[in-house]
Amino acid sequence: MNQIFSPLLDALKQQGVNPQALQKATEEAERTGRSLRAVLINDHVVTEVQLTEASAVAYGIKSVDLVGFPIDPLAVAKIPLPLVLRHRVLGLSLDDNEITVGITDPGDIVALDDVRAATGLMVRPVVVARSELRRVIDRLKREENDLGDIADTLRAEQQPETVSNLNSVEEDAPIVRYVNSLLDQAIQNRASDLHLEPTEHDMRVRYRIDGVLHEIDTVPKHVQSALTSRLKIMSNVDITERRVPQNGRITVMVNGRKVDLRTATLPTVWGEKIVLRVLDTGSINLKLDSLGFTEDNHRRFAGSFAKPHGMVLVTGPTGSGKSTTLYATLTTISKPTVNIITVEDPVEYRLPGINQVQVDTKAGLTFAAVLPAILRSDPDVVLIGEIRDRTTAQFAVEAALTGHLVLATLHTNDAPSAVVRLTEMGIEPFLVGSSVDCVLAQRLARRLCDWCKQEYTPGETELLAARWPLDGLARPERLWKPTGCRSCANTGYRGRIALHEVMPMSPEIEGLTIQRASSHDVQRVAEAQGMRSLRLDGLLKAADGQTSIQEVLRVAI
Repeated sequence: MNQIFSPLLDALKQQGVNPQALQKATEEAERTGRSLRAVLINDHVVTEVQLTEASAVAYGIKSVDLVGFPIDPLAVAKIPLPLVLRHRVLGLSLDDNEITVGITDPGDIVALDDVRAATGLMVRPVVVARSELRRVIDRLKREENDLGDIADTLRAEQQPETVSNLNSVEEDAPIVRYVNSLLDQAIQNRASDLHLEPTEHDMRVRYRIDGVLHEIDTVPKHVQSALTSRLKIMSNVDITERRVPQNGRITVMVNGRKVDLRTATLPTVWGEKIVLRVLDTGSINLKLDSLGFTEDNHRRFAGSFAKPHGMVLVTGPTGSGKSTTLYATLTTISKPTVNIITVEDPVEYRLPGINQVQVDTKAGLTFAAVLPAILRSDPDVVLIGEIRDRTTAQFAVEAALTGHLVLATLHTNDAPSAVVRLTEMGIEPFLVGSSVDCVLAQRLARRLCDWCKQEYTPGETELLAARWPLDGLARPERLWKPTGCRSCANTGYRGRIALHEVMPMSPEIEGLTIQRASSHDVQRVAEAQGMRSLRLDGLLKAADGQTSIQEVLRVAI
């Protein structure tokens, strides 16, 4: 028996586990006929993580962390549920004629043979933790039962969808459990967005994790209406209105803390698409020093909001972290002696000590109505969620010129384009030059997993594609690339890092703005004065091992 256990025991000894404790556990397993793994875990000889890693080493295969892992629904469906429950195995991904299977004991030849016979595919096992596998299997089993109950109910009733029918969905236990499961899993997996997208034959469920969408489930078509209605009821929006987009908000409790979700509906040809943005204040870092600024960029940006007046603009596309940067800035300057007022649509994160106003178009509380009232409320700092039109831009400029510090976001591709965009909105160029103090453009790139990133020597072709070498940036002797491990769900990335482009308004740039110069002219002068472009900042962070060159090229032009 010891000979069978020896590879696992050797791997555990390499981890520093007490040899005497291992010997005692082995004797206990032999004497009672219990599984050695069960003895090791139940008697607290090793942790699940230690056992999982040791099993992978012993059998020369990979280990996978199922938390956040993008499980392929097609792979799950390949293995019949009774087989999954009997052997505690789970299909994770498909690749041509091979299926990757998560299993706690890779030495269970019977389980792997049964999977091979049931699927007709080659089986590639990976080791997973027992508790993680049990949690995922229990969730899949529960969701299958819930969806089955819902589908059977809807098929049996075949009733027209009246207002009373839609409202009754709130009491439908299966759909309630399924929605709660979706929301809980999204938050636990660090998803920033949850997408429910109707198609011709079903409804697709996807999570956006670290900026990349992963498909995690497919809902039968006849469940679509009930699922949509449940989410709309939770969001407190009109469930009978399907012709126009609607916005709402959901608050849920997860692990004892409140998590807000912003809901947006969009009518499509196959039904209403719903996107839920996860606004989890417990998972974000609102310290400016922790947002990935280089020392030079942090100094340039911090100098702008240290002034008592002027306008600081943060630009970038949706999902580039603009709100997080602005909130971190507010947290930095917030103190009892400073009156800060924000106007947002919607308020994403609620901050203590700050007066936050939510725009409500239906009630007539628009940006145009709120902004003049804000100036009558004696503010020191004003945050404008987004400059969308000339009216809002004009107010921001006037507030900055009358002794207030104004923070705002604007949708442009880079920092130099921001001043040009304001003039295109109808603001006089000399007012733009006088009011704007600094522009920060940013993007989010995935951060390399610290556990599995692999160092390599870059080739000439790769460096030329990235336009390396660049002025002020020497050719790197080494870079890092993603490989994948259980810590990062086999993606090679975990978390995100911001790329920044900071452009203070110098007298030369102010002069170009007044002359209505192009954004290319502004960029040329800004870079001559020390501004690093988004790409350059990204390449510096790639050379530092924080991200990969592929990620930089993906998010920065």
